[in-house]
Amino acid sequence: MTTVYIGMTVDVLHHGHINVIARARELGNVIVGLLTDSAIADHKRLPYLSYEHRQTVVQNISGVSEVVPQETWDYVPNLLHYRPDFMVHGTDWLEGPLAPYRARAMEALESYGGELVEVPYTEGVSSHSMVEQMRAWGTTPDLRRATLKRLIAAKPISRFIEAHSPISALIAEHTSVEVDARLRQFDGFWSSSLTDSTARGKPDIEALDIHNRLQNIDDMFEVTTKPLIMDADTGGKVEHFELNVRSMERIGISAAIIEDKKGLKKNSLFGNEVHQDQESIEAFCDKIRAGRAARVSEDFMIIARLESLILEKGLNDAIERAGAYARAGADAIMIHSRQSSSDEVFEFADIFRQEFPYLPLVSVPTSYNRTSEDELAERGFNIVIYANHLLRAAYPAMQKAALSILENGRSAEIDEDLMGISEILELIPGTR
Repeated sequence: MTTVYIGMTVDVLHHGHINVIARARELGNVIVGLLTDSAIADHKRLPYLSYEHRQTVVQNISGVSEVVPQETWDYVPNLLHYRPDFMVHGTDWLEGPLAPYRARAMEALESYGGELVEVPYTEGVSSHSMVEQMRAWGTTPDLRRATLKRLIAAKPISRFIEAHSPISALIAEHTSVEVDARLRQFDGFWSSSLTDSTARGKPDIEALDIHNRLQNIDDMFEVTTKPLIMDADTGGKVEHFELNVRSMERIGISAAIIEDKKGLKKNSLFGNEVHQDQESIEAFCDKIRAGRAARVSEDFMIIARLESLILEKGLNDAIERAGAYARAGADAIMIHSRQSSSDEVFEFADIFRQEFPYLPLVSVPTSYNRTSEDELAERGFNIVIYANHLLRAAYPAMQKAALSILENGRSAEIDEDLMGISEILELIPGTR
């Protein structure tokens, strides 16, 4: 029986997909290679619908004989495995970033006598535009909360950046670049205790009330769709942490990171320059277990943050604590360091992975900032957090503008460093 292969994402089903499938049905039995979440996330944003949901949709389209996973953006592995008589694709890949994949697919088909059939691109429809429009309408707390676990499963490493206000969250949500024909963007936000406090003129000592912080996050959620990890400091008293878990979960936060310190919280990057006490292993494990018991959804993650290297307790202490926290039910481990080299966190990761090969690891490379995301992924890290960079960038820019106006008695000299008034007006939808 003649077989026909189509590669699709189908995040949003539209009549362009149906046109391609209809043409394929004329040629034979249709095999749809459905791109997996990881294949899509490797090139652009994580799909709105999970692979399982998209698979159910495609399986129920008339004329589709079989749905198989396509694990890469490249069609070649599946073409050589299934060796279809025909491959059908729209003409949208004749030029642009998809053109190299067309050339590789044609070469694979020719190697065994297969044939490429191209269907004219359906004008006026775009899956990408439709998905972006859906995202512009917003998301739900449940969908947002669940995205973090999907990202960890789909991507070698997920990229989070600090956001301390709705405008900084909008910047983080929409900033992207194309690198090697792949869209690179931030996967979500980090709500930092340091930057939340600093933006409000308060010291980073857990002085900012949890409800104040949650209100700020809720304001960011009103204008964005990506997931958020919250810096929950020490988590406070166990009884309070249980209540706060439910509050965080309710508004759609994906994870809370709690650090194993006690008493008056001081910023970790001070290390032993200031007095800081580490919580006992038993007490911190109790807090992890209490947080897990308090949550309603398995999608909400409780991540244990290790301060052993910060407080110069040594690698053995870090490994002992990490193992205990993992066995207590922590959904991921964050290892923190104030060294300029990543050597000690990499050594930690190598040892930790021997016992816990699949438990997610989180890195915050503020001090060892020459370490690349690829290097972190290779050593077993699943999440990288740029913990305070947007606020640190904003402060000197504002200070420079203020000084220039004072020095010159006017604002003309600073114009080239400012966003234009028209850009400001267009930045927020609905302003015009």
